[in-house]
Amino acid sequence: MNHTARRLMRPILALPLLASLLCNLASADRPNILFLFSDDHAVKSISAYGGSLASVAPTPNIDRIAKEGAVFTNSFCANSICGPSRATILTGKHSHKNGFMRNGNTFDPEQWTVAKSLQKGGYETAVIGKWHLKTNPVGFDHWEVFPGQGSYYNPVFIQMDGSKQRFDGYATDLTTAKAIHWLDGRDKAKPFFLMCQHKAPHRTFAPALRHLGSFDDVTIPEPATLFDNYYNRHSSLASNEMEIDRHFDWAYDAKIRKDERGNVKLPKPDRYGTPEYNRMTPDQKKEWDAYFSPRNQKFLKAYASGSLSDDDIVRWKYRRYMRNYLSTVKAVDESVGQMLDYLDDHGLAENTIVIYSSDQGFFLGEHGWYDKRWMFEESFRMPFLIRWPNVVQAGSRPVELIQNIDYAPTFLDAAGLDSPNEVQGMSLLPLFNRSPKTWRDSLYYAYYELGEHAVPQHFGVRTDTHKLIYFPKSDEWNLYDLLADPNEMKSVHSEQDYQAIRGALTTEFHRLRAKYEAPPFPPSKR
Repeated sequence: MNHTARRLMRPILALPLLASLLCNLASADRPNILFLFSDDHAVKSISAYGGSLASVAPTPNIDRIAKEGAVFTNSFCANSICGPSRATILTGKHSHKNGFMRNGNTFDPEQWTVAKSLQKGGYETAVIGKWHLKTNPVGFDHWEVFPGQGSYYNPVFIQMDGSKQRFDGYATDLTTAKAIHWLDGRDKAKPFFLMCQHKAPHRTFAPALRHLGSFDDVTIPEPATLFDNYYNRHSSLASNEMEIDRHFDWAYDAKIRKDERGNVKLPKPDRYGTPEYNRMTPDQKKEWDAYFSPRNQKFLKAYASGSLSDDDIVRWKYRRYMRNYLSTVKAVDESVGQMLDYLDDHGLAENTIVIYSSDQGFFLGEHGWYDKRWMFEESFRMPFLIRWPNVVQAGSRPVELIQNIDYAPTFLDAAGLDSPNEVQGMSLLPLFNRSPKTWRDSLYYAYYELGEHAVPQHFGVRTDTHKLIYFPKSDEWNLYDLLADPNEMKSVHSEQDYQAIRGALTTEFHRLRAKYEAPPFPPSKR
């Protein structure tokens, strides 16, 4: 329903029967919204985005959304960490406004969310899979979610009555099956809003059994910054605890269990054990061991012989990491294909908006890292692909700066519903027909975690060409020229040639903080 129709309806909404009839008539034209969401999916590992992995690890089903719709090439998160990103998507507000600033926080279910508005506006709503906000979902007619991070193998799902049920199988497959089951049984008289949210490819990067070995016979290219020395930037980079070299656990991450090692003593770290393996059935363990054990023994023999240099070991860890990570992505891509096929088979494709996104990006060896959190491009960027037949231009690649605060107002605008004034994002609908009157020139970023992986709190602003980051604990700034230095290897904040840009970005940084009513920085410890 368009805005004119809504205005004409307002005087008669007091008549319940007529209002109900009009709502039912309008619902037939309003699009369904299918939100397909993953965790820690780097754009580099989506072939529609291009890059060095596109030919090595294609994602044909996610790419289908791009081919039949749009891939946004400058999509970013507001806070690169799981729970806060999800809260931002639901509320259309930055973390400090929705109250979920860190993973340890608890989401306030009383506050406004896009699900509540869509539900009230006549949509049937559901969320299935990873939730990660501590409190139970509100605004959903149906929900079935993982407790906390969830598990890859034989996961538990919290039910709407509060009970917890364990299901045999692989999390990505189960989430997909449950989403399709809900679609089958929904109220067909209403448009639907479905959030199908996967655990993958989040750590511990545990592939489905059918995908073990999927990338053994391909050469996975190394990022140019795999052996970053962390010079010329903030001093905290060198002490971050997310290096493939020094912080990638042997059992938890690299899948070499202690009971496989014999007399070979590997260096630290080895902190978390094998929680996924421990959840497996005997048959699942047998198939897992048949793949990993001979490969592990080959590495352990080489390690014990002393023939491997430190760089050789890092490269081995990198390859093991990437093979497992990309294998979990393979299952997500299959899920996307199943969901798209379902829409086709049930005559729903033409009137359903399909979005594929993830809560943030992820480091795939860039700067030697494997995590997220940073405002650096690899974790700051998040995928956003959308298909909406006859509205979004097929094959388009919009370049405007968008952020996950924009999702909620976009969903509402597509549904013909208004966003409340508290929403800080912007509807993306003007970008779909390529005729925005105005659009933002910059994005604001805030990371509030307190020392996780030794990543400091930092805040910043990004434009098309530059990025300014502020570290309040040490009262320091970094400035990056994204055109001259796309890998962000050198801060030019102190260089005279960047004085004008530094001043303009500093002004913009404070303007955005005022606009979004950001809280004061913690006191400097410098």
